[in-house]
Amino acid sequence: MTERMRRVNEALREVLSEGIAGLKDPRIGFVTVTGVDTSPDLRQATVYVSVLGAEAKQRATLAGLQSAHGVLQSRVNRELRLKRTPQLTFEYDPTIERGVRLSRLIDELAPDEHDPD
Repeated sequence: MTERMRRVNEALREVLSEGIAGLKDPRIGFVTVTGVDTSPDLRQATVYVSVLGAEAKQRATLAGLQSAHGVLQSRVNRELRLKRTPQLTFEYDPTIERGVRLSRLIDELAPDEHDPD
């Protein structure tokens, strides 16, 4: 990935994080934008999000984000002034959830450091 694409992806992540925080859709829960992957021609951008809550909440949030993609694309167009405004698609990113689960497993398997045995 080129440095320019890395900058574009990071700028998109920042703008979308702010934009999602301002959405009023009740389906959208606590969302963290974990990354953005934009195609080199700037036609498509996959937005990876982590959602706090059960699987039903995650599905509802993704549906809400997909419904709001036009509002978010307008914000991207207004704030970034790219040659093209990419078509946004949202995907759930399980890496944070997986990391928390692995951390819990390690804590369970590791001997208690406070145990005098």
